[in-house]
Amino acid sequence: MKIFKFGGASVKDANGIKNLVEVLQKVGHKDTLVVVSAMGKTTNALEKIVQNYFDEPSELKYSIQEVVKYHNTVLLDLFESDQHTIFKEVKSIFDNLQLFFEHNKSPNYSFVYDQTVSCGELASTKIISAYLNEVGIINQWLDARNCIKTDSYHRDANLDWEATQKNISNQVAENRLYVTQGFIGSEDNNFTTTLGREGSDYSAAIFAYCLNADSVTIWKDVPGVLNADPRYFENTQLLHQISYREAIELAFYGASVIHPKTLQPLQRKEIPLYVKSFINPKEAGTTVGKGNKIQPDVPCFIVKKDLVLIKLSSLDFSFIVEKNISAIFKLLDDHKMKVDVIQNSAISFSVCVNDKYEQLDSLIQELKATFKVTCTEGVDLFTIRHFSSNSESEILKNKEVLLEQRTQNTLQLVVK
Repeated sequence: MKIFKFGGASVKDANGIKNLVEVLQKVGHKDTLVVVSAMGKTTNALEKIVQNYFDEPSELKYSIQEVVKYHNTVLLDLFESDQHTIFKEVKSIFDNLQLFFEHNKSPNYSFVYDQTVSCGELASTKIISAYLNEVGIINQWLDARNCIKTDSYHRDANLDWEATQKNISNQVAENRLYVTQGFIGSEDNNFTTTLGREGSDYSAAIFAYCLNADSVTIWKDVPGVLNADPRYFENTQLLHQISYREAIELAFYGASVIHPKTLQPLQRKEIPLYVKSFINPKEAGTTVGKGNKIQPDVPCFIVKKDLVLIKLSSLDFSFIVEKNISAIFKLLDDHKMKVDVIQNSAISFSVCVNDKYEQLDSLIQELKATFKVTCTEGVDLFTIRHFSSNSESEILKNKEVLLEQRTQNTLQLVVK
């Protein structure tokens, strides 16, 4: 079986969905499971709905209607009659969301978030599955929540591999085409969970692992894995092949093409990963596999924006030792901080973090009880893999370096 993953940019409108059909027709779809993200910027719009539910309830109904309107526009462009059953199916998804808001008693933001944003994947896959059937590509819609089981750590759930393996083995048969959702799963009480932003790649890898798939192909709006994000860097180059290890390193440091959790399950079973263009599906793209040396051998640039640099020093000039560092990391974990860089000396400790859950203020207050704290918000982290002597020259123009860290293969710079 082959696993295909299409992101939101590839299905942002009716033309994108029609192009998905063309891709399947060109490359084949026998024994294939297609994992699809929410359409376009739907997840962002659904995040706004969650925000309105908690902070601007008077705007809640309007913000839901905007998402419904967006999907209806796509439906009207794809189907000749609004009497097609898919219109009722999509409407039902958002009607149920409205009912959830009316009856929800949980004040947990992350719980509400997962029940809300998952509607994007459910709607996109319903529409795509129906349209494929409409044009003669017979497929089966599969609810990923019945397959992928997790714990209750909402917004970044941890997988129950044993239960997931059993479910997928029981629900996915050979010689069929399936359409299912990325990003979502469910916990023991069958409430929806999510695997973290951009988690659809991870979903594809989960299905691939459990099905012993021949390959995974991620279809993107770029030719493959580039050595830098073209939104931030000029003269990017296509990497024709890289190893699992190199891909994991790039993902760990924040490369946006492949989700950080995606590579581990593929590597364990040596399932090759292809990153290809949905605009030119016949082009080779990038191959990620066992032992592949990076080709061509060029520096790779990664940037993470709007992070926070926290510098700690002891109040009495005593050494910062293992006990202190352990306490610091416990506080970082308690406040759900994603750590990107650490650096320490005898009497100081610096850490660059992503304040994803907006708990910076409470973290700083707790740290101040023990340390002198300097906090710089809005910093950028640049990581250069396989850096050369002049790799950083372009990055450092008109920027102040707040932290620098070098290893044999990797240079990291926190700049303001």
